Amino acid sequence: MALAKEFQDVLFPHDEARPVQEELIRAVNRAVTTQQNLIAHAPTGLGKTAAALGPALREALKKDLTVFFLTSRHTQHKLAMETLNQIKKKYKISFTAADIIAKKWLCLQPAVDKLYPREFIDYCKKIKEDGLCDFYNKSREKSEISKEARELVNQLKAENMTDTESIMARSSKLGICPYEIAILIAKEAKVIIGDYYYLFNPGIRETFLAKTGKELNKIIIVADEGHNLPERVKDLASHRISTNTLRRAYDEAKRYKKEEMLEAIESLEKRLWELAEGVADEAYVNKDQLIREISEMTDYDEMVTDMHELADTIREEQRQSSLGTVASFLEAWAGDDKGFTRILARSFGLKGEEIITVQYRCLDPSLITKDVIRAAYSTILMSGTLSPTSMYKEVLGFDTAEEASYKSPFPEKNKLSIIIPRTSTKYESRSDDMYREIAEIITRSANKIPGNVAVFFPSYTLRDDVNKHFSKLTDKTVFVEKQKFTKKEKLDFLEAFKGYKNVGAVLMGVIGGNFAEGVDLPGDFLKGVIIVGLPLERPNLETEALIKYYDEKFKKGWDYGYLFPAFNRALQSAGRCIRSETDKGVIIFLDERYTWKNYYRCFPPSWDIKATLLYEKLIEDFFRENER
Repeated sequence: MALAKEFQDVLFPHDEARPVQEELIRAVNRAVTTQQNLIAHAPTGLGKTAAALGPALREALKKDLTVFFLTSRHTQHKLAMETLNQIKKKYKISFTAADIIAKKWLCLQPAVDKLYPREFIDYCKKIKEDGLCDFYNKSREKSEISKEARELVNQLKAENMTDTESIMARSSKLGICPYEIAILIAKEAKVIIGDYYYLFNPGIRETFLAKTGKELNKIIIVADEGHNLPERVKDLASHRISTNTLRRAYDEAKRYKKEEMLEAIESLEKRLWELAEGVADEAYVNKDQLIREISEMTDYDEMVTDMHELADTIREEQRQSSLGTVASFLEAWAGDDKGFTRILARSFGLKGEEIITVQYRCLDPSLITKDVIRAAYSTILMSGTLSPTSMYKEVLGFDTAEEASYKSPFPEKNKLSIIIPRTSTKYESRSDDMYREIAEIITRSANKIPGNVAVFFPSYTLRDDVNKHFSKLTDKTVFVEKQKFTKKEKLDFLEAFKGYKNVGAVLMGVIGGNFAEGVDLPGDFLKGVIIVGLPLERPNLETEALIKYYDEKFKKGWDYGYLFPAFNRALQSAGRCIRSETDKGVIIFLDERYTWKNYYRCFPPSWDIKATLLYEKLIEDFFRENER
């Protein structure tokens, strides 16, 4: 339908908008013009990117603000840049948009892709400070921007080639640091497209904002795929070391004959083994149990500083330093207990060797996010699985926010959603007979679906137990997801699966695995998704700590710490099926618990879902009617 008159000036890139999309445009516009926040559960296909970027950009141009479009998916970077280019063309306006991915992936130094993020940050900082990075040096003339760098920035802007691929290609050709070029473009940008951590990692945020000259109170944040934000922020704020890390750190200190450091590392490793005595899998530990060991022999803070300094020297030789990892961990370990848990775990390495790991794990993302959200001009959080919106509001620390849940813009008749309450994957129900029955139901369902089917399980172990039976029962080709794929293997696997769209194949995957999120199989590439069981693993110590923490904070520990996040992972997997308004497909939830009130309430209110044991007839009728 034609765009309503009230939206003619919000820089919407298209001539037409769906009614549901107009609702979202209206809500985003209301939020950015009144300096408020919005949390929007907006299903796939609604056109979230265009609906959010138009109003946000219009406000940024009027009030001299900057829009930060944050997403963890590279495909969304491209979509956002395309949307902005459409706005430029339609409204004949000129502004700069900067596309910037993780600094490590913009680095031209060899072999840095093998470094962990924190290792790369330390390595990059050290070689820049010591004048050892030729790519960085070429972007500078003393303390100023080099003429060559400035000319490249001007060329890229003039040619409207400010996407990551163009920046990388042109910078590589000239031997100039692509990150520095991206930063220079971002400095002049009205829209910056980047990863969450550019604003939600405190250290990176401070540096990035200083370099680009941006102020948090003049930033409109649009956080796409916002359901990922709590977990990403918790990961950023968490630290871990293992006995393997300590042994590598010991070898590094030994090369430099640092006797006091060697003694501290040796004592720390010994302490980990002592704490692990009598521990079957994992156990809570407290701060003093590790700090005491070092504090009794030397000054704790001085030792951490010495480790950091030696780690800098080591990075000049080999890019990464385990001593640096230990130093960062010990620095974090001395932090607060509130909102964190400390866990020691036993595991085994690839060669069967025993490893002891200790983690300082963040439980509460709002410790970081709330200050950013409060300071920002306006924050828009949006995703197809922000359900319930109230959980994200509380967990991320929004003081106030409009909460909105939108219906799917796709015709309801194009999707058949079924619960088959026949089996269960809960632990006490698991048996070979149950696995066989699950395999039989998958077989009968897949036989009625004319095309490709994806089946997602709570774990690889459960998937394999069922597949022993399923692979013997089905006549369709079976694709079994590997736990670890290279990028090329994943793409090849997906292309091969798509090649069976006419005859039909079955992909046996895992909820939260390689193909459960961020993968599009539109049109005839996927006709059905079957979710086997609920991804409710037995709570580990971290989950138990999370449940307890959210019980104390919100009186909703079970929901916020366990049930809702797991259910949303199942919904993410289910969302692989219907990706466009012309897609037609079946989504099946195979577990009796989905009909239980406590779990059924977790489905988005707009879902029309049927519980039945007569699923074969329903599937058959659905596809027959849609063939007409």
